[in-house]
Amino acid sequence: MNMFWLLVSMLFYHGLCISTSNTSVNVSTIPSVVKIGAIFSFDSSIGKVAKVAIEAAIKDVNDDPTILNRTMLKLAVQDSKLDNEFLGIVEALRFMENDTVAILGPQRSVMAHIISHIANELRVPLLSFAATDPTLNSLQFPYFVRTTQSDLFKMAAVAEIVAYYEWRDVIAIYIDDDHGRNGIAALGDMLAEKRCKISYKAPMSPDLGRVNITNALVKVALMESRIIILHIYDSLGVEVLDAARDMQMMRNGYVWIATDWLSTLLDTDSSLSSSVRDSIQGVLTLRMYTPETNLKKKFVSRWSNLTAAGDTDNGLFGLNTYGLYAYDTVWLLAHALDAFFSQGKNISFSNDTGLSDFSEGNLRFNAMSVFDEGSVLLDNILNVNMSGVTGQVKFTPDGNLIHPSYEVINVIGTGSRTIGYWSNSSGLSVVPPDKLNAQANGSSSIRPSLYGVIWPGQTTQKPRGWELSSSGRQLRVGVPIRVSYREFVSRGEGPDMFGGYCIDVFNAAKDALPYPVPYKFVPFGDGHTNPINQDLLHKITTGDFDAVVGDITITTNRTKMVDFTQPYIESGLVVVAPVWKLNSSAWAFLRPFTPLMWCVTGISFLLVGAVVWILERRTNDEFRGPPRKQLVTIIWFSFSTLFFSHRERIASTLGRLVLIIWLFVVLILNSSYIASLTSILTVEQLSSPVKGIESLISSNDPIGYLRGSFAENYLTQELNVHKNRLVPLNSPNEYEKALRDGPRKGGVAAVIDERAYMELFLSTRCEFGIVGQEFTKMGWGFAFPRDSPLAIDMSTAILKLSENGGLQRIHDKWLTRSACSSEGAKQDVDRLPLKSFWGLFLLCGSACFLALLLYLIKMVRQYMRHSDGSLTKKSFFSFVKEKEEDADKMQEEAGKNGAKRRRNDQRVSNGRVPKDGTLDGPNNRGVYAGYEVGMAILPHPA
Repeated sequence: MNMFWLLVSMLFYHGLCISTSNTSVNVSTIPSVVKIGAIFSFDSSIGKVAKVAIEAAIKDVNDDPTILNRTMLKLAVQDSKLDNEFLGIVEALRFMENDTVAILGPQRSVMAHIISHIANELRVPLLSFAATDPTLNSLQFPYFVRTTQSDLFKMAAVAEIVAYYEWRDVIAIYIDDDHGRNGIAALGDMLAEKRCKISYKAPMSPDLGRVNITNALVKVALMESRIIILHIYDSLGVEVLDAARDMQMMRNGYVWIATDWLSTLLDTDSSLSSSVRDSIQGVLTLRMYTPETNLKKKFVSRWSNLTAAGDTDNGLFGLNTYGLYAYDTVWLLAHALDAFFSQGKNISFSNDTGLSDFSEGNLRFNAMSVFDEGSVLLDNILNVNMSGVTGQVKFTPDGNLIHPSYEVINVIGTGSRTIGYWSNSSGLSVVPPDKLNAQANGSSSIRPSLYGVIWPGQTTQKPRGWELSSSGRQLRVGVPIRVSYREFVSRGEGPDMFGGYCIDVFNAAKDALPYPVPYKFVPFGDGHTNPINQDLLHKITTGDFDAVVGDITITTNRTKMVDFTQPYIESGLVVVAPVWKLNSSAWAFLRPFTPLMWCVTGISFLLVGAVVWILERRTNDEFRGPPRKQLVTIIWFSFSTLFFSHRERIASTLGRLVLIIWLFVVLILNSSYIASLTSILTVEQLSSPVKGIESLISSNDPIGYLRGSFAENYLTQELNVHKNRLVPLNSPNEYEKALRDGPRKGGVAAVIDERAYMELFLSTRCEFGIVGQEFTKMGWGFAFPRDSPLAIDMSTAILKLSENGGLQRIHDKWLTRSACSSEGAKQDVDRLPLKSFWGLFLLCGSACFLALLLYLIKMVRQYMRHSDGSLTKKSFFSFVKEKEEDADKMQEEAGKNGAKRRRNDQRVSNGRVPKDGTLDGPNNRGVYAGYEVGMAILPHPA
């Protein structure tokens, strides 16, 4: 059959590519009749409804005087034969001989792919109300117009349902043709956006018998996923569901989601047999949503009369949504033709002389014509904006109808129930899309919601969506055979008997699952050395193990191989080294501060004292006197501020400012010192030559680690520790011996291992301790294959154990520590360094500097005024050393003497002498000159 299709499509494709001739047939501007064709299967659920709907639409258009003025639509219908699509294609070719301006159909996507090539060449628009293959919207088929919803949105609705119920894997059963394959491809893309996937695909041929269907379902039943998407034709879909019921695949735990073929069947044929009804109980299906408009209500009310009056042998049948879209398709074409004629366009066809070579035979290729104005009519079709029985009919730029939406239906008993709606703008909701858009403007922030569902098996509890393989094989759970730390994993007497903390947590989580999990433990390791966990996890990827249970650390590299559960214990890497107690001594009071801190503090005391002395000595008698007294005063004042017991009065403003800030600094230092000293004298302190991971890495000492753990790769790859420094150790006894020996005797300076191990190790060995901080944050989990749903359920069970105290009880049972391990090891005395107080010292120093600067400016100004008014010049430092009151008196006397000299000089220059006769006339000029010399020699009175 495929060879016939290929032959026909190639024949027409190459024949029609030949240039057209000049022969043409002109039609009047507004013809009285316009020919249109329709092709679909009369015997299908869609076709028999579409036939009645299209004929009713043709009659309604021809009877309506407001559209297509005096032009009648003449319909030619061809049966595409449901079981013989090749004959349907041949029938479609007949339309090309009769000057058909558009074709309604075809019904099947397979036929639409082939006829679209012919429509492209002859420029005849192809309006399909039932071909939903999303790839038909491609640029390859410009003359294909889909007047119904695309499978792209249908699969988006299915993916939304899967994500809403938090399922991850689905199985797809589909018809193996263009319709099925392309629809499932779209479903895979939509599921990927929801972080879900199709775990198994089961393609089916339309010609499959019951035996082949059963064999295909057997493979589906062996899969873990129980979410089955059925994208198929209605006739074959009923057979699949009936076979599934016989195989007990319609029982509790299964989820069947049928695309809209099932709702179409239910709407069309309400009198299904009881056997078919039993096979579809609990199934979810979709139906294209159409708003409840007045036009729709009127058409639905006419349906019974239309089917009774129609020329059909199928009897009465219901109206499905494809019938509504078929009715609107006719009106869509009528509106487009009306606009076409309004633009003054003519309907004309051109014969193709290039097809004359194929004139022999009954197909008459030379009679086929090209629609000259087909592109104009196509543009008018895509620009139509009308209201129909399906709601608003308008196309988006990518050729899809606007407002794609679906009803979500649950088949129950003899009927069905709408449990919600899906629309491209608002997702899942229990409110119809048109009302939701009117209320919330289609806000995407509305929380998805659906009504309750009765699932297969007559249960209302949401299926978890997967089950363990139905092959009957138990889960093979790998368990490492440890030679150390048997509190975590230990082997019992039997070959598959294990105990320990990790085993008890696994069993407790398994028992918390709502379903049984058959399993058996499989040992891994030789029993002499600890197995390498990376090799153990690799067994999951090869299929040797279905899970791994033990002290397995979750790391980034390991998550690329397997899926881990929620961590059930935190365990990062720590450094363990020998420690000793710091005993109290006579010099314990010096421990709170580091030596540098002590030096800076002492210097600060002296500097502050000196600054206050400088600021106070010119105005404050308590800071004056002999040099020895002043030195003692500086020292006494400085250190007496430590206890706030200074007796000296501070008079200057700058001095008070410096003292206030300094007293605040002293308060902080004093409080910190007392707190640290109290801790040193009351809390036992431990010391170690290793201070933490940083000091250990910077040294060249050997480092021990547990053989088989991830610590080796972490140290070499992340911390760049040379591999020659690493010493593998197998047991706690080897830890102890290597730490006691130390680097000088062939041992190690420290051991790096996980905290869970080290807490057990230190519980009985008090001479060792954890130094520094935990430098990784990791945990232990159970490993499963990638995308295993069991890992998710086990994580949920572990969280429940953590919340109800189950994990803590198991921890206390196996990992109870003695008093020794809880002593708390500190790497060294927490001495207070200078960096903790540099801000305070900076504040105090800034205040001192600012005060000295202001004081210096003040002194310079006073010195300048003194120099201007004094007969004798002094150095700046001599001026600063003087007391401020004495300097003021000397400046006052100097001012008086200067005034007196100026008066005498004026009298002498005028030839007058004082009344007392000291200077009498010109004869006494020599006496006056001697007086001036004497005044210059004699010292100025103090």
